[in-house]
Amino acid sequence: MKKSFLFISCEEAKHICDKRQYDEASGWERIKLGLRLAWCRVTRSYSSKNNKLTQAMKKAEVNCLNQTEKQNLQNAFEQELAKYQH
Repeated sequence: MKKSFLFISCEEAKHICDKRQYDEASGWERIKLGLRLAWCRVTRSYSSKNNKLTQAMKKAEVNCLNQTEKQNLQNAFEQELAKYQH
């Protein structure tokens, strides 16, 4: 069975939905997600819950780490990641 470039799996749709939540999805990915949302009840439900989560996070205005702490965490993550890439 040939994979269609236009129709995506439910798993891929969920991944794109997550990317869209953080404004990281491309225009083409959004089009494919829109087609999937038009006919897939499971993906629509996931997308709806994702949108509710996004709105709740925006309302909460959560600010846990200051910029220095974020940078330290990012540096530590990159150092650990570098250990496994060689």
